[in-house]
Amino acid sequence: MTISRRAASLSRTVVATAMGACLVAGCGTLPGGSGGSGGTITVMTFAPEGTGATNMPGMTGMAKAYERWVNAKGGINGHKLRVLTCNEKNTPSGAADCARKAVAEKAVAVVGSYSQHGRAFMAPLEAEGIPFIGGYGVSSEEFQSPLSYPVNGGQSVLIAGAGHQLGRVCDQVALVRPDTIAGDTLPVLLNAGLRANKMADAADIRAAEDSADFKPQANEALAHTTGTGKEKEKDKGCVTAVLGERTETFFDAFRRTEPQRRKPQISSVLGSVSQSLVDRTGGRESPFEGAYITSWYPVSSDPVWEPMRKVVTDFAFGDDTVDPDDSGAQTTWIAYTVLSEIVKRFGEDEDVDARKVKRSLNESQPVKTGGLTPDLSWRYQDMRAVAGFPRIVNGQVTFQIVQSGRLVAQPGEKSLDMTPTLVQAPRTA
Repeated sequence: MTISRRAASLSRTVVATAMGACLVAGCGTLPGGSGGSGGTITVMTFAPEGTGATNMPGMTGMAKAYERWVNAKGGINGHKLRVLTCNEKNTPSGAADCARKAVAEKAVAVVGSYSQHGRAFMAPLEAEGIPFIGGYGVSSEEFQSPLSYPVNGGQSVLIAGAGHQLGRVCDQVALVRPDTIAGDTLPVLLNAGLRANKMADAADIRAAEDSADFKPQANEALAHTTGTGKEKEKDKGCVTAVLGERTETFFDAFRRTEPQRRKPQISSVLGSVSQSLVDRTGGRESPFEGAYITSWYPVSSDPVWEPMRKVVTDFAFGDDTVDPDDSGAQTTWIAYTVLSEIVKRFGEDEDVDARKVKRSLNESQPVKTGGLTPDLSWRYQDMRAVAGFPRIVNGQVTFQIVQSGRLVAQPGEKSLDMTPTLVQAPRTA
Protein backbone atom coordinates (compact mmCIF):
# COMPACT_ATOMS: atom_id res chain seq x y z
CA MET A 1 0.00 0.00 0.00
CA THR A 2 2.82 2.43 0.89
CA ILE A 3 4.61 1.77 -2.42
CA SER A 4 1.34 2.24 -4.31
CA ARG A 5 0.61 5.58 -2.59
CA ARG A 6 4.17 6.79 -3.26
CA ALA A 7 3.87 5.83 -6.93
CA ALA A 8 0.54 7.65 -7.25
CA SER A 9 2.00 10.72 -5.53
CA LEU A 10 5.02 10.69 -7.83
CA SER A 11 2.74 10.32 -10.86
CA ARG A 12 0.66 13.36 -9.81
CA THR A 13 3.82 15.38 -9.26
CA VAL A 14 5.17 14.54 -12.71
CA VAL A 15 1.83 15.39 -14.37
CA ALA A 16 1.53 18.69 -12.50
CA THR A 17 5.11 19.62 -13.37
CA ALA A 18 4.53 18.78 -17.03
CA MET A 19 1.32 20.80 -17.13
CA GLY A 20 3.03 23.78 -15.54
CA ALA A 21 5.91 23.57 -18.01
CA CYS A 22 3.45 23.31 -20.88
CA LEU A 23 1.60 26.44 -19.75
CA VAL A 24 4.84 28.36 -19.39
CA ALA A 25 6.00 27.22 -22.81
CA GLY A 26 2.63 28.04 -24.38
CA CYS A 27 1.65 24.48 -25.43
CA GLY A 28 -2.00 25.49 -25.53
CA THR A 29 -4.54 27.89 -24.14
CA LEU A 30 -7.29 27.68 -21.58
CA PRO A 31 -10.83 27.71 -22.96
CA GLY A 32 -11.93 31.30 -23.58
CA GLY A 33 -8.44 32.67 -23.17
CA SER A 34 -6.14 34.30 -25.67
CA GLY A 35 -3.42 32.41 -27.42
CA GLY A 36 -0.57 32.47 -29.86
CA SER A 37 -0.57 30.73 -33.24
CA GLY A 38 -3.55 28.40 -33.29
CA GLY A 39 -4.94 29.96 -30.09
CA THR A 40 -8.44 31.28 -29.54
CA ILE A 41 -9.56 34.90 -29.23
CA THR A 42 -12.79 35.31 -27.29
CA VAL A 43 -15.05 38.31 -27.87
CA MET A 44 -18.68 39.14 -27.07
CA THR A 45 -21.58 40.78 -28.90
CA PHE A 46 -24.70 41.68 -26.94
CA ALA A 47 -28.04 43.17 -28.00
CA PRO A 48 -31.66 43.17 -26.82
CA GLU A 49 -33.93 40.41 -28.10
CA GLY A 50 -37.59 39.60 -27.43
CA THR A 51 -38.31 42.80 -25.49
CA GLY A 52 -41.22 45.23 -25.64
CA ALA A 53 -39.02 48.03 -26.98
CA THR A 54 -36.17 48.08 -29.52
CA ASN A 55 -34.75 44.66 -30.45
CA MET A 56 -31.54 44.03 -32.39
CA PRO A 57 -31.21 40.27 -32.96
CA GLY A 58 -29.48 40.91 -36.28
CA MET A 59 -26.39 42.15 -34.43
CA THR A 60 -25.74 38.92 -32.56
CA GLY A 61 -26.74 36.96 -35.67
CA MET A 62 -24.21 38.89 -37.77
CA ALA A 63 -21.53 38.27 -35.15
CA LYS A 64 -22.05 34.50 -35.31
CA ALA A 65 -22.03 34.55 -39.12
CA TYR A 66 -18.73 36.48 -39.01
CA GLU A 67 -17.32 33.90 -36.60
CA ARG A 68 -18.19 31.02 -38.92
CA TRP A 69 -16.84 32.86 -41.96
CA VAL A 70 -13.53 33.94 -40.48
CA ASN A 71 -12.85 30.53 -38.90
CA ALA A 72 -13.65 28.80 -42.19
CA LYS A 73 -10.76 30.68 -43.75
CA GLY A 74 -8.30 29.99 -40.95
CA GLY A 75 -9.23 32.54 -38.32
CA ILE A 76 -7.74 35.99 -37.84
CA ASN A 77 -3.99 35.99 -38.27
CA GLY A 78 -3.84 32.35 -37.20
CA HIS A 79 -6.18 32.77 -34.22
CA LYS A 80 -9.54 31.06 -33.99
CA LEU A 81 -12.35 33.50 -33.19
CA ARG A 82 -14.80 32.58 -30.44
CA VAL A 83 -17.90 34.80 -30.35
CA LEU A 84 -20.11 34.86 -27.28
CA THR A 85 -23.57 36.41 -27.59
CA CYS A 86 -25.81 37.76 -24.85
CA ASN A 87 -29.37 39.09 -24.62
CA GLU A 88 -29.08 42.57 -23.11
CA LYS A 89 -32.88 42.61 -22.49
CA ASN A 90 -33.12 46.42 -22.76
CA THR A 91 -32.51 46.72 -19.01
CA PRO A 92 -29.59 48.03 -16.94
CA SER A 93 -29.28 44.69 -15.15
CA GLY A 94 -29.27 42.82 -18.45
CA ALA A 95 -26.55 45.06 -19.85
CA ALA A 96 -24.46 44.65 -16.69
CA ASP A 97 -24.93 40.87 -16.75
CA CYS A 98 -23.65 40.70 -20.34
CA ALA A 99 -20.60 42.78 -19.46
CA ARG A 100 -19.84 40.60 -16.43
CA LYS A 101 -20.13 37.49 -18.61
CA ALA A 102 -17.58 39.01 -20.99
CA VAL A 103 -15.26 39.57 -18.03
CA ALA A 104 -15.77 36.03 -16.70
CA GLU A 105 -15.05 34.52 -20.13
CA LYS A 106 -11.87 36.62 -20.49
CA ALA A 107 -13.09 38.35 -23.64
CA VAL A 108 -10.46 40.52 -25.32
CA ALA A 109 -13.20 42.92 -26.53
CA VAL A 110 -16.93 43.51 -26.74
CA VAL A 111 -17.71 44.09 -30.42
CA GLY A 112 -20.65 45.52 -32.38
CA SER A 113 -23.19 45.61 -29.54
CA TYR A 114 -26.35 47.57 -28.70
CA SER A 115 -27.48 49.01 -25.37
CA GLN A 116 -28.84 52.32 -24.20
CA HIS A 117 -27.63 51.49 -20.67
CA GLY A 118 -24.05 52.66 -21.06
CA ARG A 119 -23.34 53.17 -17.38
CA ALA A 120 -24.39 49.61 -16.59
CA PHE A 121 -22.15 47.86 -19.12
CA MET A 122 -19.16 50.21 -19.33
CA ALA A 123 -18.27 50.08 -15.63
CA PRO A 124 -17.51 46.30 -15.54
CA LEU A 125 -15.62 46.53 -18.84
CA GLU A 126 -13.56 49.52 -17.67
CA ALA A 127 -12.69 47.75 -14.41
CA GLU A 128 -11.11 44.89 -16.39
CA GLY A 129 -9.69 47.00 -19.23
CA ILE A 130 -11.86 45.38 -21.92
CA PRO A 131 -12.35 47.60 -24.99
CA PHE A 132 -15.84 48.21 -26.42
CA ILE A 133 -15.50 48.31 -30.21
CA GLY A 134 -18.16 49.64 -32.55
CA GLY A 135 -21.25 49.86 -30.39
CA TYR A 136 -24.44 51.00 -32.06
CA GLY A 137 -24.02 54.47 -30.56
CA VAL A 138 -27.25 54.87 -28.62
CA SER A 139 -25.68 55.62 -25.20
CA SER A 140 -23.61 58.69 -24.36
CA GLU A 141 -21.01 56.58 -22.51
CA GLU A 142 -19.93 55.12 -25.87
CA PHE A 143 -18.61 58.57 -26.75
CA GLN A 144 -17.12 59.34 -23.34
CA SER A 145 -15.39 56.23 -22.01
CA PRO A 146 -11.67 55.88 -22.85
CA LEU A 147 -12.38 52.16 -23.39
CA SER A 148 -14.96 52.81 -26.14
CA TYR A 149 -14.01 52.85 -29.83
CA PRO A 150 -17.06 53.93 -31.87
CA VAL A 151 -17.25 53.37 -35.62
CA ASN A 152 -20.06 55.86 -36.24
CA GLY A 153 -21.31 59.03 -34.62
CA GLY A 154 -24.23 57.30 -32.95
CA GLN A 155 -27.64 58.79 -32.46
CA SER A 156 -26.12 62.22 -31.96
CA VAL A 157 -24.89 62.68 -35.54
CA LEU A 158 -28.01 61.03 -36.99
CA ILE A 159 -30.33 63.41 -35.16
CA ALA A 160 -28.19 66.46 -35.93
CA GLY A 161 -28.08 65.25 -39.55
CA ALA A 162 -31.87 64.91 -39.58
CA GLY A 163 -32.09 68.52 -38.43
CA HIS A 164 -29.84 69.54 -41.31
CA GLN A 165 -31.89 67.48 -43.78
CA LEU A 166 -35.22 68.93 -42.60
CA GLY A 167 -33.88 72.43 -42.14
CA ARG A 168 -33.58 72.76 -45.91
CA VAL A 169 -37.19 71.87 -46.71
CA CYS A 170 -39.36 72.57 -43.65
CA ASP A 171 -40.81 75.64 -41.96
CA GLN A 172 -41.92 73.80 -38.80
CA VAL A 173 -40.74 70.50 -37.35
CA ALA A 174 -42.20 68.20 -34.70
CA LEU A 175 -40.02 65.51 -33.07
CA VAL A 176 -41.63 62.42 -31.54
CA ARG A 177 -39.13 60.59 -29.34
CA PRO A 178 -38.91 58.22 -26.34
CA ASP A 179 -39.48 59.62 -22.87
CA THR A 180 -36.17 58.20 -21.62
CA ILE A 181 -32.80 59.54 -20.50
CA ALA A 182 -31.33 58.71 -23.90
CA GLY A 183 -34.34 60.35 -25.57
CA ASP A 184 -33.83 63.57 -23.62
CA THR A 185 -30.75 64.40 -25.71
CA LEU A 186 -32.56 64.16 -29.06
CA PRO A 187 -34.31 67.57 -29.14
CA VAL A 188 -31.05 69.40 -28.41
CA LEU A 189 -29.27 67.57 -31.23
CA LEU A 190 -32.08 67.95 -33.76
CA ASN A 191 -32.31 71.66 -32.97
CA ALA A 192 -28.56 72.04 -33.54
CA GLY A 193 -29.05 70.81 -37.11
CA LEU A 194 -32.11 73.01 -37.60
CA ARG A 195 -30.36 76.13 -36.27
CA ALA A 196 -27.47 75.55 -38.66
CA ASN A 197 -30.06 76.18 -41.38
CA LYS A 198 -31.64 79.21 -39.61
CA MET A 199 -34.67 77.17 -38.55
CA ALA A 200 -36.73 77.45 -35.36
CA ASP A 201 -36.53 74.70 -32.76
CA ALA A 202 -38.72 71.62 -33.16
CA ALA A 203 -41.71 70.80 -31.01
CA ASP A 204 -40.65 68.12 -28.52
CA ILE A 205 -43.26 65.36 -28.21
CA ARG A 206 -42.54 62.56 -25.77
CA ALA A 207 -43.88 59.01 -25.84
CA ALA A 208 -43.50 55.95 -23.64
CA GLU A 209 -40.79 53.73 -25.14
CA ASP A 210 -43.01 50.61 -25.19
CA SER A 211 -46.30 52.35 -26.00
CA ALA A 212 -48.79 50.68 -28.34
CA ASP A 213 -51.02 53.75 -28.68
CA PHE A 214 -49.50 56.84 -30.29
CA LYS A 215 -52.74 58.60 -31.19
CA PRO A 216 -52.19 61.47 -28.68
CA GLN A 217 -48.67 62.07 -30.03
CA ALA A 218 -49.91 61.84 -33.63
CA ASN A 219 -52.57 64.49 -32.96
CA GLU A 220 -50.03 66.74 -31.24
CA ALA A 221 -47.53 66.39 -34.09
CA LEU A 222 -50.22 67.19 -36.65
CA ALA A 223 -51.31 70.26 -34.70
CA HIS A 224 -47.75 71.57 -34.53
CA THR A 225 -47.12 71.21 -38.25
CA THR A 226 -50.44 71.96 -39.99
CA GLY A 227 -52.33 74.33 -37.74
CA THR A 228 -55.81 73.81 -36.28
CA GLY A 229 -59.29 75.15 -36.85
CA LYS A 230 -59.43 78.28 -39.00
CA GLU A 231 -55.71 78.85 -38.64
CA LYS A 232 -53.91 78.90 -41.98
CA GLU A 233 -52.19 75.60 -42.76
CA LYS A 234 -48.44 75.86 -42.76
CA ASP A 235 -46.81 75.20 -46.07
CA LYS A 236 -43.87 73.00 -45.12
CA GLY A 237 -44.52 71.11 -41.91
CA CYS A 238 -42.36 68.06 -41.13
CA VAL A 239 -42.74 65.31 -38.55
CA THR A 240 -39.79 63.17 -37.56
CA ALA A 241 -40.10 60.16 -35.26
CA VAL A 242 -37.19 58.35 -33.61
CA LEU A 243 -38.80 55.50 -31.69
CA GLY A 244 -36.86 52.42 -32.75
CA GLU A 245 -39.19 49.54 -33.54
CA ARG A 246 -42.17 51.64 -32.42
CA THR A 247 -41.62 54.15 -35.22
CA GLU A 248 -43.80 52.07 -37.52
CA THR A 249 -46.59 52.04 -34.91
CA PHE A 250 -46.41 55.82 -34.55
CA PHE A 251 -46.56 56.53 -38.28
CA ASP A 252 -49.47 54.12 -38.65
CA ALA A 253 -51.35 56.16 -36.03
CA PHE A 254 -50.23 59.37 -37.71
CA ARG A 255 -51.49 58.18 -41.10
CA ARG A 256 -54.92 57.43 -39.60
CA THR A 257 -55.22 60.80 -37.84
CA GLU A 258 -57.77 63.05 -39.54
CA PRO A 259 -57.40 61.47 -43.00
CA GLN A 260 -59.00 64.43 -44.72
CA ARG A 261 -56.22 66.78 -43.67
CA ARG A 262 -53.04 67.24 -45.66
CA LYS A 263 -50.18 65.46 -43.92
CA PRO A 264 -46.71 66.97 -43.39
CA GLN A 265 -43.47 65.54 -44.75
CA ILE A 266 -42.34 62.58 -42.62
CA SER A 267 -38.79 61.60 -41.71
CA SER A 268 -36.74 59.42 -39.41
CA VAL A 269 -33.24 58.01 -38.98
CA LEU A 270 -31.50 54.73 -39.74
CA GLY A 271 -32.45 52.16 -37.14
CA SER A 272 -35.97 53.48 -36.72
CA VAL A 273 -36.71 53.05 -40.44
CA SER A 274 -34.98 50.48 -42.63
CA GLN A 275 -35.34 48.90 -46.04
CA SER A 276 -36.86 45.80 -44.48
CA LEU A 277 -39.50 47.96 -42.78
CA VAL A 278 -40.37 49.64 -46.08
CA ASP A 279 -40.61 46.21 -47.74
CA ARG A 280 -42.79 44.83 -44.97
CA THR A 281 -45.19 47.78 -45.07
CA GLY A 282 -45.90 47.65 -48.78
CA GLY A 283 -42.80 48.63 -50.75
CA ARG A 284 -43.94 51.18 -53.33
CA GLU A 285 -47.26 51.45 -51.47
CA SER A 286 -45.60 51.81 -48.06
CA PRO A 287 -46.65 54.75 -45.91
CA PHE A 288 -42.93 55.56 -45.77
CA GLU A 289 -42.82 56.35 -49.49
CA GLY A 290 -41.21 59.77 -49.84
CA ALA A 291 -39.82 59.79 -46.28
CA TYR A 292 -36.47 61.43 -45.58
CA ILE A 293 -33.98 59.18 -43.77
CA THR A 294 -30.61 60.09 -42.25
CA SER A 295 -27.99 57.32 -42.17
CA TRP A 296 -24.37 56.75 -41.15
CA TYR A 297 -23.49 54.56 -44.08
CA PRO A 298 -23.79 54.29 -47.88
CA VAL A 299 -27.15 53.04 -49.18
CA SER A 300 -27.49 49.29 -48.86
CA SER A 301 -27.45 48.83 -52.65
CA ASP A 302 -23.92 50.27 -52.84
CA PRO A 303 -21.32 47.70 -54.04
CA VAL A 304 -19.18 48.36 -50.95
CA TRP A 305 -21.58 46.10 -49.02
CA GLU A 306 -21.05 43.08 -51.30
CA PRO A 307 -18.46 41.32 -49.05
CA MET A 308 -20.91 41.48 -46.15
CA ARG A 309 -23.80 40.25 -48.30
CA LYS A 310 -21.77 37.23 -49.41
CA VAL A 311 -20.95 36.34 -45.80
CA VAL A 312 -24.62 36.62 -44.84
CA THR A 313 -25.63 34.41 -47.78
CA ASP A 314 -22.98 31.77 -47.14
CA PHE A 315 -22.70 31.72 -43.35
CA ALA A 316 -25.93 33.00 -41.77
CA PHE A 317 -27.46 29.56 -42.47
CA GLY A 318 -31.02 30.73 -42.91
CA ASP A 319 -31.01 33.02 -39.85
CA ASP A 320 -33.68 35.49 -40.96
CA THR A 321 -32.70 37.94 -38.23
CA VAL A 322 -29.55 38.78 -40.22
CA ASP A 323 -30.64 41.34 -42.79
CA PRO A 324 -27.78 42.97 -44.75
CA ASP A 325 -29.97 46.10 -45.07
CA ASP A 326 -30.25 46.40 -41.28
CA SER A 327 -28.17 49.12 -39.61
CA GLY A 328 -27.45 46.90 -36.60
CA ALA A 329 -26.03 44.12 -38.75
CA GLN A 330 -24.08 46.67 -40.79
CA THR A 331 -22.58 48.24 -37.66
CA THR A 332 -21.60 44.80 -36.35
CA TRP A 333 -19.90 43.96 -39.66
CA ILE A 334 -17.87 47.18 -39.50
CA ALA A 335 -16.96 46.59 -35.84
CA TYR A 336 -15.67 43.09 -36.59
CA THR A 337 -13.76 44.48 -39.58
CA VAL A 338 -12.01 46.82 -37.15
CA LEU A 339 -11.26 43.96 -34.73
CA SER A 340 -9.82 41.87 -37.57
CA GLU A 341 -7.61 44.69 -38.82
CA ILE A 342 -6.28 45.33 -35.32
CA VAL A 343 -5.51 41.64 -34.65
CA LYS A 344 -3.69 41.38 -37.99
CA ARG A 345 -1.23 43.97 -36.69
CA PHE A 346 0.05 41.51 -34.08
CA GLY A 347 2.54 38.78 -34.86
CA GLU A 348 1.06 35.35 -35.64
CA ASP A 349 2.75 33.86 -32.57
CA GLU A 350 1.87 36.77 -30.32
CA ASP A 351 -0.67 36.36 -27.53
CA VAL A 352 -3.74 38.58 -27.90
CA ASP A 353 -5.39 39.98 -24.79
CA ALA A 354 -7.62 42.92 -23.91
CA ARG A 355 -4.71 45.10 -22.83
CA LYS A 356 -2.88 44.66 -26.13
CA VAL A 357 -6.02 45.25 -28.19
CA LYS A 358 -6.71 48.44 -26.25
CA ARG A 359 -3.14 49.68 -26.69
CA SER A 360 -3.21 48.98 -30.43
CA LEU A 361 -6.53 50.83 -30.81
CA ASN A 362 -5.08 53.80 -28.92
CA GLU A 363 -1.81 53.97 -30.84
CA SER A 364 -2.22 52.38 -34.28
CA GLN A 365 -2.50 54.09 -37.61
CA PRO A 366 -6.05 54.52 -39.00
CA VAL A 367 -8.11 51.41 -39.77
CA LYS A 368 -9.72 51.02 -43.20
CA THR A 369 -13.26 49.62 -43.46
CA GLY A 370 -13.51 49.05 -47.20
CA GLY A 371 -15.16 52.38 -47.94
CA LEU A 372 -18.03 51.91 -45.49
CA THR A 373 -16.72 54.69 -43.26
CA PRO A 374 -13.86 57.14 -43.37
CA ASP A 375 -10.60 55.62 -42.07
CA LEU A 376 -11.03 55.21 -38.32
CA SER A 377 -8.53 56.15 -35.64
CA TRP A 378 -8.94 56.68 -31.89
CA ARG A 379 -5.62 58.32 -31.05
CA TYR A 380 -5.72 61.36 -28.79
CA GLN A 381 -5.26 63.70 -31.75
CA ASP A 382 -8.30 62.17 -33.48
CA MET A 383 -10.77 63.12 -30.72
CA ARG A 384 -13.30 65.88 -31.45
CA ALA A 385 -14.26 68.90 -29.33
CA VAL A 386 -17.92 67.85 -29.05
CA ALA A 387 -19.38 68.55 -25.62
CA GLY A 388 -20.53 65.28 -24.07
CA PHE A 389 -19.28 63.22 -27.03
CA PRO A 390 -15.48 63.63 -27.13
CA ARG A 391 -14.83 60.21 -28.67
CA ILE A 392 -16.72 60.84 -31.87
CA VAL A 393 -14.12 60.19 -34.57
CA ASN A 394 -16.60 59.68 -37.42
CA GLY A 395 -19.29 62.36 -37.68
CA GLN A 396 -20.29 61.49 -41.22
CA VAL A 397 -23.93 61.06 -42.27
CA THR A 398 -25.60 60.30 -45.58
CA PHE A 399 -29.01 61.58 -46.67
CA GLN A 400 -31.52 59.17 -48.14
CA ILE A 401 -35.12 59.15 -49.34
CA VAL A 402 -37.63 56.37 -49.94
CA GLN A 403 -38.37 56.30 -53.67
CA SER A 404 -40.42 53.57 -55.37
CA GLY A 405 -40.10 51.45 -52.24
CA ARG A 406 -36.29 51.69 -52.01
CA LEU A 407 -33.97 53.67 -49.79
CA VAL A 408 -31.82 55.65 -52.22
CA ALA A 409 -29.41 58.57 -51.94
CA GLN A 410 -31.28 61.86 -51.72
CA PRO A 411 -30.71 63.75 -54.99
CA GLY A 412 -28.43 66.76 -54.62
CA GLU A 413 -27.22 65.79 -51.13
CA LYS A 414 -23.72 64.51 -50.46
CA SER A 415 -22.45 62.90 -47.27
CA LEU A 416 -21.72 65.47 -44.59
CA ASP A 417 -19.57 65.61 -41.46
CA MET A 418 -21.87 66.79 -38.65
CA THR A 419 -19.01 67.34 -36.19
CA PRO A 420 -18.88 71.14 -36.69
CA THR A 421 -22.62 71.33 -35.99
CA LEU A 422 -22.26 69.24 -32.84
CA VAL A 423 -19.35 71.36 -31.65
CA GLN A 424 -21.74 74.32 -31.63
CA ALA A 425 -24.55 72.40 -29.90
CA PRO A 426 -25.26 72.85 -26.18
CA ARG A 427 -23.96 70.11 -23.91
CA THR A 428 -26.38 67.19 -23.82
CA ALA A 429 -24.66 64.65 -21.61
